[in-house]
Amino acid sequence: MNKTIILKSRPKGTPQLSDFEFVDEKMPEVMQGELLLKTIFVSVDPYLRGRMSDADSYVPPFELNKPISSGIVAEVVESKNENFKKGDFVSDRLEWKEYQISTGEGLQKIDPSIQPLSLYLGVIGMTGMTAYMGLTQIGKPKAGETIVVSGAAGAVGSTVGQIGKILGCRVVGIAGTDEKTEILKSKFGFDEAINYNTTKDMKKAIADASPQGVDIYYDNVGGSISDAVHRNLNQFGRIVVCGAISTYNATEMPMGPRVEGFLIKKSALMQGFIVSDFSDKFSEGAKQLGQWLKEGKLTYEETVVEGFDSIPQAFIDLFTGKNKGKMIVKV
Repeated sequence: MNKTIILKSRPKGTPQLSDFEFVDEKMPEVMQGELLLKTIFVSVDPYLRGRMSDADSYVPPFELNKPISSGIVAEVVESKNENFKKGDFVSDRLEWKEYQISTGEGLQKIDPSIQPLSLYLGVIGMTGMTAYMGLTQIGKPKAGETIVVSGAAGAVGSTVGQIGKILGCRVVGIAGTDEKTEILKSKFGFDEAINYNTTKDMKKAIADASPQGVDIYYDNVGGSISDAVHRNLNQFGRIVVCGAISTYNATEMPMGPRVEGFLIKKSALMQGFIVSDFSDKFSEGAKQLGQWLKEGKLTYEETVVEGFDSIPQAFIDLFTGKNKGKMIVKV
């Protein structure tokens, strides 16, 4: 039998294990032009929470009683498609199934000599691309500027900080534990790091860590942390809005300070994005990220959870910060 994970109910607040259901299906049969994929690595990401709600967004919501999908690395175990052979490794947005059929459309062949293969879901995949595109295309950093990154110990945030350092900027990270703030400085090269859970005055802490003010804010969390960063923004500052994990599980939209006043006063830019906005620049980004990785200028952190059955819990654990870097499930 072939295990599949479906969305059983739409979460109210923080997702629960009861919102997911494991279903056994018959092993699929491979027809001409198709290939059978075995799931190797599964990416669990905060943005999936939005797709579990029946709300308008940039992508349709997941359907109830249908499989959930995310970034996956898979192995071709049987092929009747001339473009793929048994033993090939591929990556794409695929369903949470142990095995699945594909026509090959959209699949990206990946180089197995680059290990671990999970990197194709992280620093040289959509995670790395999100960091690179948001920072370079919206933030437009210049050497000597100060970048503040929230959710800095996560997969995107830690990559943003490293890219900022490569480009000659001062980088300040915000994370939720002393262990994470230490990793930001010792492993990822951040100049300063702030633990928001033990800091009483975030506005002052950000000011102390950014003596020249904040030129670019790469926002992964939203909420009160972002309010504090905004108050330290320099003239012509840029706010890159990548995520808002602090509000993803809110049952009512929380109210906060209004942004219009300081945006006007600082002549500041605030722009949200999704990585596909910059799809025409993906080849450039992939080449640059790969080069930095080979040169040792870019490193990564992964939290790897074992087992297909662990996928729902690994996803839920994102919202309590149990991951350092990219959260990956190894099947």
